[in-house]
Amino acid sequence: MPDAPEPDLHVDEELARRLVAAQHPDLVAPVRRVANGWDNVMFRLGDELAVRMPRRELAVQLMLHEQRWLPELAAGLPVPLPAPVRVGRPAPELGYDVPWSIVPWLPGSAALAFDAADRDAAAPELAEFVVAFGRAAPGDAPVNPFRGVPLAARDASVRTRLATGRVAEPDAVSLVWERSLAASVWAQPPVWLHGDLHPGNLLLHAHGGLAAVVDFGDLTSGDPATDLATAWLTFGPSGREAFRRRIDELVGAAASAADLAVGGAAGLDDATWERARGWALVMATAMVDATDAHSPLGRLGARVIEEIVADAG
Repeated sequence: MPDAPEPDLHVDEELARRLVAAQHPDLVAPVRRVANGWDNVMFRLGDELAVRMPRRELAVQLMLHEQRWLPELAAGLPVPLPAPVRVGRPAPELGYDVPWSIVPWLPGSAALAFDAADRDAAAPELAEFVVAFGRAAPGDAPVNPFRGVPLAARDASVRTRLATGRVAEPDAVSLVWERSLAASVWAQPPVWLHGDLHPGNLLLHAHGGLAAVVDFGDLTSGDPATDLATAWLTFGPSGREAFRRRIDELVGAAASAADLAVGGAAGLDDATWERARGWALVMATAMVDATDAHSPLGRLGARVIEEIVADAG
């Protein structure tokens, strides 16, 4: 089973070179492919930039969301984001009729390459990012039907995955899922969400500290529990505890502010963390169901499910 869906759009280094040369000739530099995700391909452009290009049609609108919002959202955050420095136009004359971006090349290594215990060092810093990023979202923020929504909207998908036989201990997972579904829904105003905050979208320094947060293709607004799921997706037990402790400290300190991060102290009750565990199951079961069991994401999903079941037991 492949680690990513088949592409709808043909994207390669030669196309990236031609697009840069045609639309941003002052930035022409050597191009090489460095990452191939589910929805986008990333090419390094010289030493300081990268080209981000959709490889699937469904990513086109997501690219537009990144171009519209990331330059604004990046301001004041504790770690850098790949906010576009140049916008690429559709180029039907080159056989690529969709938008694309030139973004900063951010240093660091994908957190997915680190063991969970080694990622724990980043827990306080990631908590600081989640709180800072999770500010109140405006009414015209992107809407994503798969993130930030009530968990009940993901129920059918999770149950379908549990029935495939690819998810270990489906009965135990189902019990945990039912508990998350029973938690009260988010009743506060929507907040900004990364939407896909797992180790594949985090960059770490060699010592394990958080270097950057990347891949905002699922950028949306809604229930902060979606991003709080990273407590299970990214960390082991010690990191998870440190992450939640730092979140609670930061939200408590902001409780009297006018713009309450991640919904304010009233929002981060036990029900919010219970929904966060449910969101971790949404994402982990998707990883197990859609990727090879021996791939990095497949192994991550299996580990997360195992730990969630063990914690619940």
